Formats: sequence, structure tokens, C-alpha cells
Amino acid sequence: MPYKTPDNSIIGWDVGGAHLKAALIDGKGRVHKVLQLPCPLWQGLPHLERALSEALNQLDEPDALHALTMTGELADIFPNRAAGVAAIINLAQKKLQTVKVFAGGKGFVRPAQAKKLAEDVASANWLASAAFAAARVKEALLVDIGSTTTDFILLKNGKVQARGFNDHRRMVYGELVYAGVTRTPVMAAVSRVPFAGEWVGVMAELFATMADVYRLSGELPEAADQMPAADGGEKTVRGSARRLARMVGLDLESAPLADWKGLAAYIAERQLQRLLAACVRQLSSGVVGDKAPLIGAGVGRFVARKLALRCSRGYRDFSSLVQSRLSDAEWVNGCAPAVAVALLARSAAGA
Repeated sequence: MPYKTPDNSIIGWDVGGAHLKAALIDGKGRVHKVLQLPCPLWQGLPHLERALSEALNQLDEPDALHALTMTGELADIFPNRAAGVAAIINLAQKKLQTVKVFAGGKGFVRPAQAKKLAEDVASANWLASAAFAAARVKEALLVDIGSTTTDFILLKNGKVQARGFNDHRRMVYGELVYAGVTRTPVMAAVSRVPFAGEWVGVMAELFATMADVYRLSGELPEAADQMPAADGGEKTVRGSARRLARMVGLDLESAPLADWKGLAAYIAERQLQRLLAACVRQLSSGVVGDKAPLIGAGVGRFVARKLALRCSRGYRDFSSLVQSRLSDAEWVNGCAPAVAVALLARSAAGA
């Protein structure tokens, strides 16, 4: 018989601009189910409503408490972040029963209060992951590499050592970097590339994304790439090579496949160098010691492992911090904020 969660189960929700992530925590604090669904929120709220309905159907836990965090308020269908926070909360109230909203340092609040605390609620999902991890390690650098962004968060003595607490300040301090492993356009990763013995400028067009780069390098977890390809075409090695070729004004047939793979390797290295610079910047602060490991989260944690190696640091997955009934921890790592917000809500409730 399928396992049913004990009473007092909690579902953590991370509402992003492109994906909806959810984690079901059972009454004993164990991860029972985790899922990620495509949700192009920039195309309208009906996409979020459908994704919530599908997730609820898959999780099949009607009596759970719901804990909510988000980044989707940044979607350009909203005139500002406060309006986005309110719209997402309103929809959550419509689809879910008992909802608590994560308001960063102010903890969990009711939906009505959360709308008045939009600055604290907006894009606080990173803080959920960091607060959860900080309570479980002496010191570390949490590196969450997702589809679009990367978070670098120092942790020490049970506390989150971030300097910025909104997107603007976090970008100023290098704690938030807009570089991910699937949705990031190639033109945002490089401005020119070496090809056929020359430096070639890349086209400022959304012809290819980093999903194509990491598919060609053989590193991309296919389940992580849930959005359509840039051209709506096939998600295969040849499809990715075709899209990458367009970035330099050529066709797939213009060069052997090995050349396109070599080009992908160069672009991946450039993105790694950018992330490495951000990583070293945080570690150079002296907040954590030389032995502090990197904790990798997100669908791009294969890049986090490389960062740990380049920095001569230890490494561990975010999933090592939680109890789980799952045989595969892939999505526990990939959906770290959803897992963390559920477990934080459980602690806040005194469970």
C-alpha cells in the first residue's frame, strides 16, 4: 500500500516566475514527496492556478498546513512587487486551505498580514533555505544554483550571514547572481566565443540557453529542463547544437558535432568563472573559516561541486541536512526552498 503521511503534515510551496515547487513533509518531519512543475507566470495567473491544482492532485494530502514562499512577484504581469505578492497570496488562499506565508526575519504570518509585509515576503525563498541550513551546520557557504539564478549565502554559528535582504542589495553584494543552468540565455553568459580560429561575437538573440550548453556537455539533468527550448524544438544533443550554431550565425551542418560540443564547453567554463568570482568574493570576507564546506542546492548543483573543487573546499548536498523517505534526493536538492519552508513552518508550529 502507498505510504500515507501521519497527521500534522505540511506542504511547502515555492512560487517562482517559471516553476512551481512543492514539498510534502510528514508529521515526523520527513520529506515524503517533492515536485516541480513548469509555471510561466509571466504569461498570466491562470498558469499558476493550473500548476497549483496539478500539484495538489499529485500530493494528495487535503488536510495539510501550507507554508508559502515566492519569487514570482517579480513577473512582469505585475506593476510592482507588492501587487505581485498580493496576487500570489490571493490565489494561494483560493486554492489552499490553511496558509502561512514566510516573511523572512518576521517569520510566518497570516495572508492578510503578509500583504502588508510585501518587502519581507518578496523573494525570500533563499532565506528559508539559508535559515534551515544554518541551524544544522557550524559554518558553510550555501550555493543554490537554479534555472535562472544563483544564491551565495554565508552561514555561521546558526545564523544567516547575508548582507543583503532584497534582490537589489543582494545583487550589489554579489549574493544573488543572475546565472542559471537552464533558462539563462547564452548571450547573457558570453559576448564572444572562439570558433574556427577566430573570436566571434555572439548574436544578441534568444536562440539558445544554458540548457543547450549543459545538454551538449552531458551534465544537464533532463528532468530539470521543463520549459520549452528557445526555438520550441527538440531537446536533444543535435537540437541543442542547432540552436547554439545560430548564436554564431551558422547552421548545425556548418561544423562537426564535436565543434559545437567544444563551443559549449567554453561557454560553460565562462559561466563557471563568473560564479567562481562570486563564490570567492563571499569566502574572502573571512566570515567562515578555511574548512567551511560548500552546501549545494538547486538543479545546477553539479556546478556547485565544481566550485567547491576550484576553491579546495569540502562539499555536501542540501539533502544531507534533511530526513527523507525518498530513494532519490534529486528534487530535495532541486526544490530546497520548498523543503526548507515546510520544515521551518513545522518548527514554528512547535512540532
